[in-house]
Amino acid sequence: MKIKSFLLLSIPLALTLGACQDDTAEAPATDETTEETSTETASEASYTVTDDRGEELEFEQAPETIVSLIPSNTEIVFALDAGDQLVGVTDYDNYPEAAQDIERVSDSVEFNAEKIIQLDPDVVLAYSTGEEPPALTQLEDADIPVFVIESATSFDEVYGDIEQIASVLAKEEKGAEVIEGIQTQIEDIQERLAAVEEQKEVYVEISPSPEIYTTGKSTFMQEILDHAQVTNAFEDLEGWPSISEEEVITRDPEIILTTVSYVEDAVGDIEARDSWSAVEAIENDEVHFIDSDITSRPGPRIGEAVQLVAETVYPELIE
Repeated sequence: MKIKSFLLLSIPLALTLGACQDDTAEAPATDETTEETSTETASEASYTVTDDRGEELEFEQAPETIVSLIPSNTEIVFALDAGDQLVGVTDYDNYPEAAQDIERVSDSVEFNAEKIIQLDPDVVLAYSTGEEPPALTQLEDADIPVFVIESATSFDEVYGDIEQIASVLAKEEKGAEVIEGIQTQIEDIQERLAAVEEQKEVYVEISPSPEIYTTGKSTFMQEILDHAQVTNAFEDLEGWPSISEEEVITRDPEIILTTVSYVEDAVGDIEARDSWSAVEAIENDEVHFIDSDITSRPGPRIGEAVQLVAETVYPELIE
């Protein structure tokens, strides 16, 4: 498949279509007319999409083979019923189960440009790191189209990512269906949470002691908490702040959620901290582990993320 890549600001948006036929002509179609019609059909089948760099990619037909360089994009591709078109993913792609059988081309930090070039995909779904890595340029120099998406920090941005990838794969209708399904799921959860009179205060531990990190405002996790009707104990801080044990003790959260999966017993680790024994969540046995993949990936499982937090904090309302 030949792809033409060019900057949005330097190339006009107008596309030239084939010559129109005279509807009143009575003579039989000539070979020339047939050729023109064929050219016009091909032109009409081609389409252009713009990524988050402002870069345009023009496709002559829908991509048949895909490489994804971040798990959230992989999950979106599967949600769009295009998982069987994936030929390369990252070491961390584990959902759905079928993703585990796909060729590994990246560790989500660095990717193997040579391997991707050998796979010769019709499109690479990449993500923005703020600075374009040389390997990305290497792919484009090899005439492999790269569609870059900025990592979503809100549900609206997740919906936008789904729409973008659906446009790349010419699956706009399916994309709208996926978004509607997510929104319906979240609305159903919020209806059941309408009975919450006073939100519970939650501390989310992203990284354990001695270098503790949590979530503040303007994050994807904060939006999950908002939709689950819980108050973030550190919502006055921005991004992913580093905090001290003393700050957690002082704020005395009602519930502690940990997403730490690389510690053998993350819950037990928190409960065993000597100075935390008087924290309300510890006293009331309200320290819980929640799946970091579900709650950290801005993809089609955001409804499940809200469900997971809501049923953990309000089990009496969410079955």
